[in-house]
Amino acid sequence: MSRDPKRKIFLIATEESGDRLGSALMKVLRQRLGDGVQFVGVGGRTMAREGLESLFPIEELSIVGFAAVVQQLPKILRLIRETADAVTAAAPDVLVIIDSPDFTHRVARQVRSRSPAIPIVDYVSPQLWAWRPGRARTMLGYVDHVLGLLPFEPEEYRKLGGPPCSYVGHPLIEQLSSLRPSAEEQKRREGKPPVLLVLPGSRRSEVRHHLGVFGATLGRLRGEGCAFELMLPTMPHLEATIREGVANWPVKPQIVIGENERRAAFRIAHAALAKSGTVTLELALSGIPMVTAYRVGAIEAFILRRAIRVSSVILANLVIGKDVIPEYLQEACTPEQLAPALAALLTDSPLRRVQVEAFAKLDQIMSTGNTSPSVLAADIVLATMRQGRRTS
Repeated sequence: MSRDPKRKIFLIATEESGDRLGSALMKVLRQRLGDGVQFVGVGGRTMAREGLESLFPIEELSIVGFAAVVQQLPKILRLIRETADAVTAAAPDVLVIIDSPDFTHRVARQVRSRSPAIPIVDYVSPQLWAWRPGRARTMLGYVDHVLGLLPFEPEEYRKLGGPPCSYVGHPLIEQLSSLRPSAEEQKRREGKPPVLLVLPGSRRSEVRHHLGVFGATLGRLRGEGCAFELMLPTMPHLEATIREGVANWPVKPQIVIGENERRAAFRIAHAALAKSGTVTLELALSGIPMVTAYRVGAIEAFILRRAIRVSSVILANLVIGKDVIPEYLQEACTPEQLAPALAALLTDSPLRRVQVEAFAKLDQIMSTGNTSPSVLAADIVLATMRQGRRTS
């Protein structure tokens, strides 16, 4: 059986989550192609361990908030142009863009206009089901296949007239053993006082928006006689911001640092107060009932209110197909509203039971059979590469 000639695969991931996806994808692609593959592109530390030499450090793009983006716009545009130049110069067999659509899609559009023969795979759909649905048809012009992490996404692309989309599975479904408690940990999850997680966000701007109201909520909860053990998992780069922000909290949390410690906290937690985002799906898969909240700056809130087209911004609610997790956004994100909802989760309340029952269905809803997400993703990348660019 003849082997393929050496294949060149260009990957672009500009955030840590995308870097992890890219690394897992590279590992499977190397298993499939052996020495017959060369990786080039943009990525972080985990992709570097799989053999990628990044065009630039992805930390250069860790920019959050509209004001910061405006200030850094010349630099961002330069990096987009330089990345597109590198793709066209490399002439890869396939380009894989991973998440970060504000950056990666701009690169992909430039590549398609300059080198239309390069097939392009988008790993992680932008949230067009939540806002800006017109992007689906636009993507048809520069994306050949979308790899969706959520089971409802292929149907959304079909309805919106976008490129082909396949559900490959969320990386969290490969990590269930680290999220779910052992028998001993289950005893602590059900023990007294209940462990309450507080999760204010994974970016400094999110942390700053949420720490004040979260601290006041927990103080109110304790003042009303609720007993709980408070844990705040975070990552090393946020530790100083977190410690400064909780210094005046009326209830002092145990701060746990790093991914392993974070997962250990999840395995014993009874309930959570969380900033909405991917963490809601992580908590749901862990079986932890939650109250969610979200605050952004006034300009961002104004824009999002007019753009969002879904009944809930909670990822776990969207996957379950029912709004079982309460969310308190902007003006509703107050201690007066958050504290009673949290108090209900610390008892065997109807709110708690509804969430636990809904979360038990997630394994079936998100199943990819016996094939891991990274393997499914790699197979579609290879099929797209071998077929060449779609010409519809």
